[in-house]
Amino acid sequence: MGKAIMVQGCTSSAGKSYLTAALCRALANEGLRVAPFKAQNMSNNAGVTPAGLEMGRAQLVQARAARVTPDVRMNPVLLKPEADTRSQVVLLGQVSREITALPWRERKAHLWPHVQTALHSLLAEFDVVVIEGAGSPAEVNLRGSDIVNMRVALEAQAGVLLAADIDRGGAFAHLLGTWHCLTPGERGLLRGFILNRFRGDARLLSPAPEWLQEQTGVPTVGVIPMLDVTLPEEDGVWLDSRAATTDGAGGFVAIARLPRVSNLDEFAPLGPLARWVSRPDELAGARAVIIPGSKSTAADLNWLRQTGLAAGITRLAGAGVPVLGVCGGLQMLGQSIRDPHGVEGGVPGAGVPGLGLLDLHTEFMPDKTTVQTTFTDPETGFALTGYEIHHGQTRAGSGVQTLAPGLLWRQGNVRGTYLHGLLENPAYLERFLGWADLPLPPGLDSLDARLDTIAAQVRAGLDWSVIEGML
Repeated sequence: MGKAIMVQGCTSSAGKSYLTAALCRALANEGLRVAPFKAQNMSNNAGVTPAGLEMGRAQLVQARAARVTPDVRMNPVLLKPEADTRSQVVLLGQVSREITALPWRERKAHLWPHVQTALHSLLAEFDVVVIEGAGSPAEVNLRGSDIVNMRVALEAQAGVLLAADIDRGGAFAHLLGTWHCLTPGERGLLRGFILNRFRGDARLLSPAPEWLQEQTGVPTVGVIPMLDVTLPEEDGVWLDSRAATTDGAGGFVAIARLPRVSNLDEFAPLGPLARWVSRPDELAGARAVIIPGSKSTAADLNWLRQTGLAAGITRLAGAGVPVLGVCGGLQMLGQSIRDPHGVEGGVPGAGVPGLGLLDLHTEFMPDKTTVQTTFTDPETGFALTGYEIHHGQTRAGSGVQTLAPGLLWRQGNVRGTYLHGLLENPAYLERFLGWADLPLPPGLDSLDARLDTIAAQVRAGLDWSVIEGML
C-alpha cells in the first residue's frame, strides 16, 4: 500500500496545485511511482484523458509531472460552474445528470463512495499519492459535506502540509487560524507549514516561525520563493491581476473576459501579448480578438452584447482584424444557437441569435463530446493537436469555409474552432500572430522543463527530511 502526502491551503489560490505538481515531479525524479489526486475539483478548466474522459486541467498537469498517464481516478469529481448556484457534476470523467440535479448538500452521500474507491485504488497501485486539497480546510460550515480536504486526509492517513500565500500578507494569522479550526484528530495529521511565494531574505522571518510553532506544535518546513514559472491555471482567480498586462502601444491580443470563461489556460502561450477585456474601450489597439470557451454560452453571449463588446468585436472584424472563437466562442460567432434540451439550464427549445460573423448554426445536445484530437489544417498545412469538450453540434452554411469538418471554419478574417489548445501548437501560434502582425512573445520553456524547474526550486525550499519521513 502506497503512502499519501497532502497539500492543503489556508485560502484558494495559495499555490496548492503548483506545490502538488512540484512534489509529483520531485518524487518521480527519485524513481518512485507517483500519482496525483484531488477528490473534487471546482473548475471550468478541464481537459481530456487518452481514454476520452474529462478531468481537471490541474490534475492533467500533475500527472504529466509524475510521468504517468492521466486517469480520471486522479480527479473523480469535477464540478463545472454554470451559474452562481448551479454546477454540472462530472463523475469519473462523464457527466452525471442525476447527481447534477441534486441539491448541494445531498451530493456527498452519492460522491464519497466513488472518492474512496478511486483513492484506495491509487494507493494500491502507486508508491506515493500526492493529494491536493481544495479551498481551505477551515471552512467549518462545509465540514459536514467535505469530501476533498480533511476527510480525504483522514481516509488516506496522509501527512498534511498546510500552505499560505505570504505575498498576500497575514500568512501567520492564516496558518494559526486554520490550525484552530481543525479538530484534534485533524491537527494530528499536520506535518508542517509552508510559506509560499516569499520575496526577500528568509532570515527576516524570524521569530515568527518559532512563535507559530510554540502556538501549534507544528514546524514551518518550507519557504518557497516567488517563482516566475507559469503552469496551466486551475481557475480564473489570476485574471484579476492580468486583466491589462500590456499598455497597448505595440498591439495586443484582446481576449473577452467572459463571466463563465472555460479553459482559459490555453492562451498562456500568448504571454504578455494577451489582454483580458471587459469593456469595448479596452479593445482600442487590439491586433486580434479571441472569444474563449464558456460554460454558459447563451448567457455569456448576452453579456457580450450588454457590455458593448459584441458591437466592438463586430466592428474590428469588419475592419479586417483577425477574430478567433474557441468552442463556446465559436458558437457565439455563428448565426444561431439553439438549446432544445435545456442543456445549459435554460428553457428547453429556446434559441438566441449569434454575432453572425460565421455562417454556422449550433444546437446543444444532451451528450457531450470529449476526445483528444489530431488533424491537419489545410489552410496552413500544420498538424494540430488538442482536445474537444462540447455539447454543441455545429452545422455549416454556404457562406463559411470548412477547413476541418466539425472542427475548424473560416470566413474571411474570422475563424472558429472546437479544438482547445489550438494556440498551444507553436507553428499555429506563430501563424496566428503573423495574421495579427504581432511578434512571437518571449519563448516559454516546454511544460516538462518548467515542471523540472519548479520541482528543483520547491525541493530546495523544503526541509526534505520531513517529506522523507512521510514515505
